[in-house]
Amino acid sequence: MKDGPSTSSGRTGLRVVDAIRAAAEHLSETSETARLDAELLMADALGIERSDMLLRAMRDAVPSSFAAMVERRARHEPVAHILGHQEFFGRRFRVTPDTLIPRGDSEVLVEAALELNPDAGRVLDLGTGTGALLLSVIAETGARGVGTDRSPAALGVAHDNADLLGLEERVRFHLLDWRQEGWADELGCFDLILCNPPYVEENAALDPDVRDHEPHGALFAGADGLDDYRILIPQLRSLMEDGGVAILEIGHEQAEPVSVLARAQKFAVNLRRDLANRPRALILT
Repeated sequence: MKDGPSTSSGRTGLRVVDAIRAAAEHLSETSETARLDAELLMADALGIERSDMLLRAMRDAVPSSFAAMVERRARHEPVAHILGHQEFFGRRFRVTPDTLIPRGDSEVLVEAALELNPDAGRVLDLGTGTGALLLSVIAETGARGVGTDRSPAALGVAHDNADLLGLEERVRFHLLDWRQEGWADELGCFDLILCNPPYVEENAALDPDVRDHEPHGALFAGADGLDDYRILIPQLRSLMEDGGVAILEIGHEQAEPVSVLARAQKFAVNLRRDLANRPRALILT
């Protein structure tokens, strides 16, 4: 997609409505949400919200930066990486290639947490990444939280998001790896535990958007995708207060094998589905 002639203000002679239409056509081979992608990129290039753009700016001239953004998306770079942020549970989270991109499917964990344990005092998020799960829960409640991750870069992003949301006084982040002996010795016990662990099979076929742009250490978990559940689930009880709840995200074909692992540790297990009615979270009590 080529840029039109630039004006002195850094805008092209092309109208926003026409550029979005052309971009959506260009991206149709790359993305199943080509029109939405084009609109989000254009709104960012304009420096306004998408809703404002759709209402007021469709006849405006196109910023010269838009064409390069579209080409990045055409090379399968995720929109969230191009924008530097992603919406999750009504809030904007900073995103980098060092973290998984928060997805709407994961909002079911937050919804379950708020329903099942709205009065939780202490919340633990294992493998916090951007901090989206933890920060969404504590923003909706009076809880205080702890997030762990084995990636220093991911923890930096989580710190930034806590600051951006004004939650820095209610959350602490720790560089910890649940694969290492003694990793949880100083954490104490929690009313609520959240975890979106790596759960992708190591030979799984993934879209280039994910395979080439998101951190493999947060995606892959052995031949069957269950390695991290095998490590974590036997340790959860020692991190839970009496009456506590643990909520684990799962792949849509993993409900039964992960439930078997949980029941072997004497947990009662309940399933929650995402908006597409796929198994998405297991609740352990």
